[in-house]
Amino acid sequence: MGIRPSVSLWAAFVVLATLCLLDLPPFGGSARAADSPNNAQRKGSGLPIPRFASLRSDEVNVRTGPGTRYPVDWVFKRKTMPVEIVAEYENWRKIRDWQGASGWVHQSLLTGKRSFIIPAKPASLHKTPANQADVVAKLEPEVMGEIRSCSGDWCRVKVSGVSGWLERTEIWGVYKSEPIN
Repeated sequence: MGIRPSVSLWAAFVVLATLCLLDLPPFGGSARAADSPNNAQRKGSGLPIPRFASLRSDEVNVRTGPGTRYPVDWVFKRKTMPVEIVAEYENWRKIRDWQGASGWVHQSLLTGKRSFIIPAKPASLHKTPANQADVVAKLEPEVMGEIRSCSGDWCRVKVSGVSGWLERTEIWGVYKSEPIN
């Protein structure tokens, strides 16, 4: 004959075991609060959040959380694609793409080089920063390129070896009034 624990004692055991597996403090404590993703900016790069970056590799695993113990949710396959860094946790960055999908990637898979994507409708690449300027190229949705500089309503860009100017509102990868030199 053995001792049979009561239902409430068994429930308490299950809760504590679950907390241990999840590496969470019991009873709502904050023993590890400094390590939580909510305090990520303190332990990250110290750079402003949010900010834009781009993918460094042709294959970037996007995970459900900040670490290799979290499963890969999907894989980006577009080197230089712009992403927005929306959170940091140690060497991990939570990113969001131009379609709003988000997940965690290791910082080594990102670069500070600025790029853009044409999000929805075709855009005209102008010779100079003016709507009346000659059109150098028409860019279709999902075309990506490099941002060279931005001031005012215009950004100087390069796409497949062709340089020109795009209106800031036609691209995703730069903030409304952000200067880029």
